[in-house]
Amino acid sequence: MKRIRYYYLLELQYLGFRFHGWQKQPGLKTVERMLERSMAYVLDQSFKVLVVGRTDAMVSANHTFVELFIDKQPLDEDVFLELLNRNLPQDLRALSLKKTTEHFNIIQHPKSKEYLYFFCFGQKYHPFCAPFMTNIVDDLDIELMKEGATLFEGEHDFWSYTYKPNEKTNTSGEITTCKLVENDILKANFFPEKSYVLKVVAEGFKRHQIRLMMGALIDLGKGTFDLPFLKRSLYSENKIKMTYIAPASGLILNEIRFKD
Repeated sequence: MKRIRYYYLLELQYLGFRFHGWQKQPGLKTVERMLERSMAYVLDQSFKVLVVGRTDAMVSANHTFVELFIDKQPLDEDVFLELLNRNLPQDLRALSLKKTTEHFNIIQHPKSKEYLYFFCFGQKYHPFCAPFMTNIVDDLDIELMKEGATLFEGEHDFWSYTYKPNEKTNTSGEITTCKLVENDILKANFFPEKSYVLKVVAEGFKRHQIRLMMGALIDLGKGTFDLPFLKRSLYSENKIKMTYIAPASGLILNEIRFKD
């Protein structure tokens, strides 16, 4: 007998500060582990989830998706979504659920991803900022960093911004948007009066790529190197190893956009 399978696209958001990333790991609290634990409690049938992109420890997601496979009977979408949210931890929320088909592949379907990296600088700020933005105590040349951010746009070899690449790693890629602006997205009364955000959009990223890019911009702002050095880091023949990976908690997967 042919197995009947039902397919859904589940939209999620979570604060990553207390999680050891998305992927299940023995003895650690991860987003995937908590999601599957809550689903197992709510559902009386077998299921499988496949995420559009795995986040690292302490990285948050504002809008991301998992593909949900159900093998027994279809879901009452509204009832399931309410029950799931009642049983998820408070730092993980299901936003929407909609049917899809066996022809949809969450990994291979064309998409773009927008990441945001929040930071502040100049002094030590309120500890409550820690889950949302990185606090750089040193002074930074923000205007220089803004200029540097635009250098990442376009097609480049991101070898210098790929974590531990080897000879088989494809380090080429294209970034459609990379800009550094004043933060008007996240607000709280314990945030500093002025903070900043790096916005990056592309179809996909290498491991730790955005945090390595942010680390390079911070070093640029500190005067550790100059704009010509940053330009050279994007040429494949140079193989300049960037070592500063910016802290994870300032990074948010802001949005996944599927292309029709």
